[in-house]
Amino acid sequence: MNVPPGLVIFDCDGVLVDSEPIANRVFARMLAEQGLVFDDRQMDELFLGRTMAHCLALVADRLGRALPDDFEARHDRRLFDALAAELAPVPGVVQVLDGLALPFCVASNGGPDKVRFSLERVGLLPRFEGRLFSAAQVARGKPAPDLFLHAARCMDVAPAACVVVEDSPAGVAGGVAAGMRVLGFASHTPAARLRDAGAHDLFTAMDELPTLLAQLAATEPL
Repeated sequence: MNVPPGLVIFDCDGVLVDSEPIANRVFARMLAEQGLVFDDRQMDELFLGRTMAHCLALVADRLGRALPDDFEARHDRRLFDALAAELAPVPGVVQVLDGLALPFCVASNGGPDKVRFSLERVGLLPRFEGRLFSAAQVARGKPAPDLFLHAARCMDVAPAACVVVEDSPAGVAGGVAAGMRVLGFASHTPAARLRDAGAHDLFTAMDELPTLLAQLAATEPL
């Protein structure tokens, strides 16, 4: 059944803030220090949209040994320093949010401190205050549906009326599993990867989003 949208659920990294090139660079350099070298494509395929716990477990498996006890803490310090110096909003997202008539929230696999820090750094935090959801709040992060369903419950909107905006295959898969309409943001991620993960529609520039949402709102229920 086609249901008019009642809530837009945004991912954070790569959708609201242009953080993924920064995060990949920091993580790749730290992995190289441990003896693991990945190019940009491999970094995206292995780690994009995943929880840090998943990423660290995958790295330890590839290394065949545990990472140093302080690896995550050192990574977080380096990442926050880099974000503070370089982070910017995704082009066009401020205008989209300011013109959005539908309720909206953010649901991210990132930790709550990182999400708040990132949104505050680019001036978006006031728009999401009280509507910020993290994988730390649920049993399973993306690609499981838990986080999206948690956000929908908290916002009191049925899953079928939620529209998810995601740029990672893991996030797309999670939104689809939650029974939501998923729009794949293919600004950096290859469109084919998002389509293969189940994205219902694709777009490459944030200023295209209002038109897609208007088309969904105009769809006649079956």
